[in-house]
Amino acid sequence: MASLARIRPRLPRKVPFAFRGLQTSADSTQLAQDASHSEPFTVRLHEDSFRSYRTETPGLEVEVTKESLLKMYKDMTSMRRMEMAADALYKQKLIRGFCHLAIGQEAVSVGLEAGITPKDFVITAYRCHPFAVLRGGSIKGVIAELLGRVDGMSKGKGGSMHIFTKSFFGGNGIVGAQVPIGAGIAFANQYSGKPVATYAMYGDGASNQGQVFEAYNMAKLWNLPCVFVCENNKYGMGTSAERSSSNTEYFTRGDKIPGIQCNGMDIIAVKKAVEYTRDWVTSGKGPILLEFVTYRYGGHSMSDPGTTYRTREEIQRMRSTQDPIRGLQRYIEEWGLATEEELKKFDKEAKIEVDKAVEEAKASPFPSDKDLWSDIYYAGTEPAYMRGREREEVHYY
Repeated sequence: MASLARIRPRLPRKVPFAFRGLQTSADSTQLAQDASHSEPFTVRLHEDSFRSYRTETPGLEVEVTKESLLKMYKDMTSMRRMEMAADALYKQKLIRGFCHLAIGQEAVSVGLEAGITPKDFVITAYRCHPFAVLRGGSIKGVIAELLGRVDGMSKGKGGSMHIFTKSFFGGNGIVGAQVPIGAGIAFANQYSGKPVATYAMYGDGASNQGQVFEAYNMAKLWNLPCVFVCENNKYGMGTSAERSSSNTEYFTRGDKIPGIQCNGMDIIAVKKAVEYTRDWVTSGKGPILLEFVTYRYGGHSMSDPGTTYRTREEIQRMRSTQDPIRGLQRYIEEWGLATEEELKKFDKEAKIEVDKAVEEAKASPFPSDKDLWSDIYYAGTEPAYMRGREREEVHYY
């Protein structure tokens, strides 16, 4: 029998998704009709902008407006300027501890925000600064938090990974831990009858965590309105995806949960994929996976030079050929929506805005000693006293 097994012809393996490669260029979208300065018009994404698993791919026709494209350009420019400022402040030793920047991945955060509503929820890992601003925070609030000042979004006591708004459940430092929390947020919304989506985001480096798969399982059992989003920037810390994951098709890893893989460098494709997945989960179809193939220009964190496990040539090639901001700039200019000089004006305005935010954040004071005891409990639920580091160190409320 063993010999028969060896000579039995090998049948082709059936797979539920196509093997066509994903397009990751930032500027492969084309006009489907003449661009308009006042009315919505249609553009067509590259045919390989998406891949799918157990579902159809999103349509390639996308309706856009001049106003929406310019807003996304402004937002991406501002987010990059903010992260560049954080980079400089860290190198000046004004920001201490952990600091993870999202330079190069701006199409994901800005495109996500463009495709959801203010009532939807987002939770992510430690590359969280743009989401905090876009979900109702401010550049000053983020910078002040990184500097540990009271004007920070968490009053200077949370730092880089703990910045929240009413619809943004923060960055989270324990790898993958935010994914089951995201499923819990989706469960709470389903239980309350709220027709909203929850986007639980994680990186390719967190994709092999057991709690991620546990969250998948529970979400599918209960058909939760949750979009599990993998920001695949191809390196988990200093390890390439191919070295850490036996299956790097992250959008297929939900078993019975459908998935979409999207070009994460083209912001129009990102927005379309987000709209598709939002419609999916809010229409009662249960959870779905969404993988953005993207790239970070810097290291995993500020303590990582980012060039020991990849070449400088690779980084420069990505910057020069697939940059999401430059891709959108090309669309806007070629479609006659704004000139190069007009876009440069937006860049200058973003720099002025960020520079002002940095100076105001620097002027903000550090938290006082008494602030050590505040915000531990929800207001009105504090105990009579709280013990500190030592038995004798007791604070009475």
